[in-house]
Amino acid sequence: MCRRAPRLGRLLKVTAAPRTSKPQSPIGRIPVLDVQPCVDHGARPTKAVVGEELEVTATVFREGHDAVNATLVLTDPDGGERHVPMTCTNPGLNTWVARIEADRTGWWSYRVEGWSDPYGTWEHDATIKVAADVDTELMLEEGARVLERAVDEVDRSALQEQVLVDAVTALRDTSSSPTVRLKAGTDPAVETELGERPLRDMVSPSAEIALLVERERALYGAWYELFPRSEGATYDEETHTWRTGTLRTAAERLPAVADMGFDVVYLTPVHPIGQAAKKGPNNTLDARPEDPGSPYAIGSPDGGHDAIHPDLGTFEDFDAFVARAEDLDMEVAMDLALQCSPDHPWVQAHPEWFTTRADGTIAYAENPPKKYQDIYPLNFDNDPAGIYAEVRRVVQVWVDHGVKIFRVDNPHTKPVEFWQWLIEDVARDHPDVIWLAEAFTKPAMMHTLAKVGFQQSYTYYTWRNTAAELREYLEELSGDAAAYMRPSFWPTTHDILTPYMQFGGPAAWTVRAVLAATLVPTYGIYAGYELMEHVARPGAEEQIDNEKYEFKDRRWADYAPGGPKEGQSLAGLLTTVNRIRREHPALHRLTNIRFHDVDDDSFLAFSKRRVLPDGTADVVLVVANLDPHSTRATTLRLDMGALGFEPGERLEAHDLLTEQTWTWERDVYVRLGPEVQPCHVVSLRSIG
Repeated sequence: MCRRAPRLGRLLKVTAAPRTSKPQSPIGRIPVLDVQPCVDHGARPTKAVVGEELEVTATVFREGHDAVNATLVLTDPDGGERHVPMTCTNPGLNTWVARIEADRTGWWSYRVEGWSDPYGTWEHDATIKVAADVDTELMLEEGARVLERAVDEVDRSALQEQVLVDAVTALRDTSSSPTVRLKAGTDPAVETELGERPLRDMVSPSAEIALLVERERALYGAWYELFPRSEGATYDEETHTWRTGTLRTAAERLPAVADMGFDVVYLTPVHPIGQAAKKGPNNTLDARPEDPGSPYAIGSPDGGHDAIHPDLGTFEDFDAFVARAEDLDMEVAMDLALQCSPDHPWVQAHPEWFTTRADGTIAYAENPPKKYQDIYPLNFDNDPAGIYAEVRRVVQVWVDHGVKIFRVDNPHTKPVEFWQWLIEDVARDHPDVIWLAEAFTKPAMMHTLAKVGFQQSYTYYTWRNTAAELREYLEELSGDAAAYMRPSFWPTTHDILTPYMQFGGPAAWTVRAVLAATLVPTYGIYAGYELMEHVARPGAEEQIDNEKYEFKDRRWADYAPGGPKEGQSLAGLLTTVNRIRREHPALHRLTNIRFHDVDDDSFLAFSKRRVLPDGTADVVLVVANLDPHSTRATTLRLDMGALGFEPGERLEAHDLLTEQTWTWERDVYVRLGPEVQPCHVVSLRSIG
């Protein structure tokens, strides 16, 4: 039986791939894939600070055997473009890399352009064929024509052009041997000129990726937290009453903070405190009239988030505090805590901004088993436009009084879209404002807050105590997350005192401060860290007699030179650590961290290296014994390549904490612990 041959259209219909509901994006004549860093497929900007080196990678390839190349194009806020040659780091696997840095703040962008490289294709083929005497004259003439195109099609100076013109002449000089002619066409001067100003065919750009470049404080800084009411507070033994500190007396503490080398002084809330459900010592509900209450229970008849507690002073006093900090080269960071005391003016004026329960009462804040009866959280769903506008107004009040940094209390309990709107809106008029997210919460929330605008983020550092935990966490933070999330490390806070700090003794307090200050560019301490305040409230990981609920007179003068407690403070250590940070630019960056092997699992060793504008390298190595209870000895095995040295080089190791100097090689014996010193912070240089 004769069968009719199927029609071609029917075959195509049957064998074609099924159509998708959404057309695919064009791949480009020269495929450019997986450009990194790229946050949420380009929906969010990559972040950097002025002068921070950014490594950009992409996969670039093409069909066949012709040469392919890639260029990274950096576009500045005014639209000017800078073309940076990329290098293939793994031939055959098609990964291309280039490094860029921006020299000013603003919205930049970058893209990767893949392109066919006619000169590279000719150079490869001609080198093989001329040596084998295959199509010799044809190959030399094709080379001359490629270079002529490079002269005609790419802008060059007369001197740059002459390099190529001379090569064209030599390629066509039949009085010379083919080898000599080929050598002229592949001369290093020609390769250099075409590397800087290449002839590019079939240029295929990736999508533009937004790059937000901010001031350096967004990445690097040392913070010091204080409660203004405690600075200058005094206790009357006869009447058993406290006299509160003020903004003026707190300003008297600033020179000591500046002398320790801190860049940012962070104030807990300075607003009026409500009396309803006021908390007493240690978070109790039986507050006495003289108890100050929690500064996080914001609002009273004296005002709300846009007011200053009368006991602390006036806006004139606040302005004087900010001015004094600026005179000492410090910035003031302010707590933005979006919750209200039952006495807050918003409660009476806008009850719809809160959650009303079935019995008609307003719901107070809870984080089971913790209860905050003195605080009403905002409900952003009832009147978002009203709340957004009011918070924006409040922020502007403090910006107008010189505040450029906000530490946001519990941002993870408010809608992410609110923070995105607020930060963007403030940035339109005040792009130098920095936001720190105090969000000890789910990783997805922490990362998303960073992506939508928070320049800095509290982290889990406080609970990462072993070498393995710290290494794993830092590899995460310095990896892909570094494109948008900048960690801030705090060994303790006014709410957190971990068992490691409760029972570790001076060695623990030393190690945690040194690690916080060197693992990441931004770290902070809470006032009293110098004094190693380590006694916890029973059943809680927080200090007993928490300053959040009462005054503290730390009698700083007792710890000063000549005082009865001289030598019992870590102020000297913090001063040294902050000086080291300022003097060593390698510690101002996050992604340059590299870890080194140590035989003892109780030790952590890492280095940071940064090439300076003069071509020299700043190399800092930190070695710490994380066991605060015993002195231990082990062998450190340096990764010489990560340090920028050759395997057999001898190194001068200068301990920046003790001023001791040793000669080290790759394998180093170290002995650290409470009986000697718990850590080394070493500057390394080659001595041959």
